[in-house]
Amino acid sequence: MKKIIVYMALVVPTVLLAQFDGPVGTEGCQAIHCDNPAIIGWATSCEVTRGYQNIAIRGELASYGIPENAIGKVTESTMDVVSLGDGGIAILTFDIPIRNGDGYDFAVFENSFDGLYLELAFVGVSSDGNHWVRFPSISNTQTDTQIDGYGTLDATRIHNLAGKYRAGWGTPFDLEVLEDDENLDKNNIRYVKLIDVIGTIDPQYASYDVNGNIINDPYPTNFASGGFDLAGVAVMNDWKPNSIPAAELLKYSIYPNPCVEYVWVSTPKAGTVLSLYNVLGTLLWQGTAFAGTAKIEMQNYPSGFYIFSIGNYKVKIIKQ
Repeated sequence: MKKIIVYMALVVPTVLLAQFDGPVGTEGCQAIHCDNPAIIGWATSCEVTRGYQNIAIRGELASYGIPENAIGKVTESTMDVVSLGDGGIAILTFDIPIRNGDGYDFAVFENSFDGLYLELAFVGVSSDGNHWVRFPSISNTQTDTQIDGYGTLDATRIHNLAGKYRAGWGTPFDLEVLEDDENLDKNNIRYVKLIDVIGTIDPQYASYDVNGNIINDPYPTNFASGGFDLAGVAVMNDWKPNSIPAAELLKYSIYPNPCVEYVWVSTPKAGTVLSLYNVLGTLLWQGTAFAGTAKIEMQNYPSGFYIFSIGNYKVKIIKQ
């Protein structure tokens, strides 16, 4: 039997030339850096269906990179990606489910060199791998003139499309904006789907946003690395900027950091749940600070970065 895949999205009113956040370094930018300590996991598998280098003439498919490049932790490298081509698709799965927390829940990373040459992708999610809900994308870029294959975009005209920022900085998504759907468990998202935006303004092949506007992005990209270049997807679940406010951070004591054999954690109240993750988001240890303190043994873990989840907050520690 053929699976029926249905996309649903929040329908929002058209906002003429609405302005959203801009490139990394500009005021109000919402980009997530790949080393953000709020990241608790990464995609653990990836399947890719390549699109053409130029859908209008068919011919060769995009071929740069391999699906495994989109698994695990992202860096600022522009090379460790898999290229989707025109309309190409990537489906990523996660051992740690993405859930609808109080803030951004996951982030998608692309490999833009400068935050101006942007290749975009639609983003959809699923809890069962069959029923998909797509984020309501908005593109207010002009559609009178085609952006050529080496042209640039203004990120402030783009919303809920992956690929807004330069390499190493992910586009965040909040599950809260999606309408409730009986076939989608927003607290158990196991799959994320990326679909390359075909950037042509030719209606025969064009991609459209939630308001019915053609999405104009670099086209044609008739080379092996054409289309959206997927670097990875990070799980955050409840990230907000400055996830531990300075005043709140003073209530916690986490020492020594860097550590070698153990870490002591003191919390403002007994019963706080503590969790330790590696950079891939694998849960290594979990316990409760019954007396307001806990000792976590670290000697059996390899050197590197780890994430402590302390109640609703997350802190990076270094094991030497």
